[in-house]
Amino acid sequence: MNDMRTPLGKVRGLGSARDGTDTFWRQRLTAIANVPLILFFVGLLIALNGASYDEVRATLANPFVTLVMILVLVSALIHMRIGMKEIIEDYIHDEGLKIALVVLNTFFAFAVGVACVFALLKIAFGG
Repeated sequence: MNDMRTPLGKVRGLGSARDGTDTFWRQRLTAIANVPLILFFVGLLIALNGASYDEVRATLANPFVTLVMILVLVSALIHMRIGMKEIIEDYIHDEGLKIALVVLNTFFAFAVGVACVFALLKIAFGG
């Protein structure tokens, strides 16, 4: 196999897109983290099915549940942001629009994350 990369490119792990494998690995790590986290989330939804408002609030006020739910949110939002960024970079060819969409994607993930974590903490601390 004839490798056309420069020695510096080989060391940095950069491909033709000038982006290393860090995005690939972050996407895979969040996917692996999401498996038990989403299973916990789905299990919690099933366990709380039919529960009263007070029962749900008491469950979400448990520090362990709150912490795991924050991990679910952060991991899922990071995974979503990376995936959407890859889609935008692959399918949007206008550079200006691409940059704008990547920025909006990041702001969206951040805003949703802050709102959800705020809501969970408000429930957890009885605010």
